[in-house]
Amino acid sequence: MRKQNALGLLFSNMYDDSLREMTALRAFGSIPFGGRYRLIDFPLSNMVNAGISKVGIITKNNYQSLMDHIGSGKAWDLSRKNEGLYFLPPYSGGDQMYAGRISSLMSIVPFLRNSREEYVIMSDCHVVGNIDYERLLQAHIESGADITVGYRRGAVPRLPDALCLQLAKDGMVKDIRLGDFSGEEECCFGLGLYVVRRERLLQLTVEAASHSRMEFERDVLQRRLGSLRIMGYGVPEYTAVIYSLDSYFRAHMEFLQSDVRNALFPVHRPVYTKVRDCSPALYGLRAEVGNSLVADGVTIEGTVRNSIVFRDAHIGRNTHIENCVIMQGSLVGEKSELNCVVLDKDVAIRAGRTLRGYESYPMFIAKGSVV
Repeated sequence: MRKQNALGLLFSNMYDDSLREMTALRAFGSIPFGGRYRLIDFPLSNMVNAGISKVGIITKNNYQSLMDHIGSGKAWDLSRKNEGLYFLPPYSGGDQMYAGRISSLMSIVPFLRNSREEYVIMSDCHVVGNIDYERLLQAHIESGADITVGYRRGAVPRLPDALCLQLAKDGMVKDIRLGDFSGEEECCFGLGLYVVRRERLLQLTVEAASHSRMEFERDVLQRRLGSLRIMGYGVPEYTAVIYSLDSYFRAHMEFLQSDVRNALFPVHRPVYTKVRDCSPALYGLRAEVGNSLVADGVTIEGTVRNSIVFRDAHIGRNTHIENCVIMQGSLVGEKSELNCVVLDKDVAIRAGRTLRGYESYPMFIAKGSVV
């Protein structure tokens, strides 16, 4: 891994409204995933693994949990005297300052101008994937494009600014559609991943803001398609796009598959996260666990199948849990039955409760709730 002449920018709050159940008290990038990770761990690790040593995290609100998780960036080797990790909180409390990606970029113009890196890699936090950003950057440089857009082919995520790209034979984008396609149409859809020269990004940002155009996808990519060379980069690695509660649940069920975990955690590109020292998981005499991922510090005295259990959770005796996501510090009382349920952090399910959702419509219990 060599050091890249590139700056990383992460947008931690970009899709808060699409998963309001879990972002009421935290930023989107701070949503827990996979037993011990947060969503921001994946794009942040991708940048570090590509040799990017300067990363800015753009925040809007509810970023206390995110700051607690990231800290000084030591777990990602970004705690440095020079460069390293930068939190970029809002300069204003008004939502009008963060009406879109352009307004977020306008708030960090001094940071961009004071940087010396030639390129900028921008990423949202709604994609779970171990993506080779070094190859992405190299493809952008070799193409000579103004902007490179990372994409995958499949059903379009139900997001208001979802990009649907039409590509020429040389990989250049010749048409862009925007909007919610309700997951019915397959196309090359954007992953919220962009590469652009730093000076070019500054120019495009200031110019769009001067015309009160605050949507990067609509007011820069789509509006200026005829004057900009925009290249599409097909991401070859496994990705799971999180845009709703059911997509979050579905990504966890896929995570239970060994080939998916092997794709997300290759030996040469590790995923870093905050390190916590916990005791090993404790299994009771009558505990039964099958096809599940169980984190450190968990106590299981019942039956757990096809589920992911985060740190410090407690599963009581004679309890049956199947197809569930149980987050940190949650307690499931004795003789309870849960199926297709997502428990946020520090939830208490009292003894004898029965909670059932459906695979396409899981039940969600908010953080700190008592049922």
